[in-house]
Amino acid sequence: MRRPAVSILLAVRNEQRYLPAALASLQAQTLSDWELIAVNDGSRDRTNAILRKAAQNDPRIRIFDRPGRGLVAALNFGLRYCRAPLIARMDGDDLCHPRRLEMQARFLRLNPRIGLVAAAVRHFPAWRITDGLRAYQDWQNALLRPEEIRRDLFVESPFAHPSVMLRREVLRQAGGYEERPWAEDYDLWLRLARAGVGFARLPRILLDWRDRPQRLTRTAPTCTAAAFRACKIHHLQQDVLREVREVSLWGAGLEGKAWRKELSAAGIAVTRWLDIDPRKIGQRIHGAPVVSIEDLQPGGPPVLVTVGARGARPQVRAWARQRGLSEGRDFLIVT
Repeated sequence: MRRPAVSILLAVRNEQRYLPAALASLQAQTLSDWELIAVNDGSRDRTNAILRKAAQNDPRIRIFDRPGRGLVAALNFGLRYCRAPLIARMDGDDLCHPRRLEMQARFLRLNPRIGLVAAAVRHFPAWRITDGLRAYQDWQNALLRPEEIRRDLFVESPFAHPSVMLRREVLRQAGGYEERPWAEDYDLWLRLARAGVGFARLPRILLDWRDRPQRLTRTAPTCTAAAFRACKIHHLQQDVLREVREVSLWGAGLEGKAWRKELSAAGIAVTRWLDIDPRKIGQRIHGAPVVSIEDLQPGGPPVLVTVGARGARPQVRAWARQRGLSEGRDFLIVT
C-alpha cells in the first residue's frame, strides 16, 4: 500500500459538537495526499458515528476504537498506524486553515535540519479570549526562528499541540509520548530539544485554536502551574541543573516562592534571592538572603529568573545585556 505524504493523528473523546467542523477543515486541505488516523478514546456520544459516516465517504480516514485509556495511550496507539514520514497533530475541536498541511510539509521538505514545524495560531471564539490567553498566543506566535524557540523553551510550552507537524522518525526516536504528571506535549518538546531536534514556526495563522471551559489545559491536573514547574525542573535536571544542588532565584515574589518549594522537593536549595525592590533587599526568605540584582555577576551558581510580572522578560534581558550576562549560561528565564 502506497504511503501518504502526511499522517494526521487525531485522538478524540466525546467531541460530537465540534468534530464535523474539524473534519471538514481537513477535507478542505490543498494538500490532499494525507491519511487521518482517528483514535476514538471511549466516547459515549455520537463521536464514533460521526467518524464512521465521514470514513464511508473518504477512504483516507481510518478509525480505531479504544476504551477510554487517556490521551497519551490513545496517541501512542495511533502512532503505530501512521504510515507517512510526516505526522500532523490535530484535535477534534479545532479548525485548520486550508493550506496548513501544504505549507508545513513544504517547509520540512526544504529545511531538512528542522524536525518539527509549528504554525501561528488564533484563539477563538473571540468573546472568550482573556488578556492572559491573548498574551500567551502572541508570545507563542512571535517565536519563529529555532534560536528564539530554544531561548524561551522553559518560559512556557512554545507550541500549540494541534498546530505541529513533525518527522515521524524524530517522534519514533524520542519514544513517542510519555505518561507523566505533567502535559505530554510540553514534555515531548523538551525531550526533543535535548536530543538536538530543530524547531521552527511558520508566521501565518494556520490553526484556529478553540478555547472552552472543558479544554484540557483548563481542567487536567497535568496542566496546572505546579505541574508545569515540576516538568521544567525535571528536564532542567537532565541538562543545565544536572548535579546542581543550589541555585539563585531572580524574583522573590509569589512565583519565585512557588519555584523554591518545587526545587526543594527536587533536592535543590535556593541559597540567594535577587530582586529590584529595595524593601525586600536585606531580608531573608526561607533562610536565604535577598540581594540586589546589581550583585549578579557572570559565573557562580545557576540563576533562574522567576519574575512573574507581565512584560518583565524584555526588561530582564535588556538589563542582562548591559551587564554582559549570557542567557543560558549566566541566567535562564523560567516564567
